[in-house]
Amino acid sequence: MYSKILILQFPKSEVHKPIVYHLTKDYDLIFNILNATILPRKEGVMVLELSGAKKNFKEGVAYLKAQGVHVKNASQEVKRDSKKCTECGACTAVCPTGALSVKRPEMNVVFDQQKCSVCELCVPACPPRAMEVRPITQSFFE
Repeated sequence: MYSKILILQFPKSEVHKPIVYHLTKDYDLIFNILNATILPRKEGVMVLELSGAKKNFKEGVAYLKAQGVHVKNASQEVKRDSKKCTECGACTAVCPTGALSVKRPEMNVVFDQQKCSVCELCVPACPPRAMEVRPITQSFFE
């Protein structure tokens, strides 16, 4: 199973079409929408995790591009600097995906990188600035 988090930018002429639906129907891909801002008659942006066979993934991305959708890797990731973290838990209150949680009874903050949607809400919420956004340097089809 191949999986990537992608950022899709839909031109305003395409936001009314069921483009993402075709990734499942025609290319046997699984998608999980992590974040989306799509309004009628305006450009839309969607962050999604796309999974499936590598061949189908490449064909699905080619389909998106043929529909006028700009596709790019999520080019950054959120990292936690455990040396700076004071375990206050402020970040857990704003995390929409549950990537940040408090382990009980120890009351330690746990960061699950796999669940992170790179929404960056934790960065300003963290008083000691232990949450950081870093660029990812990997090729598109690793």
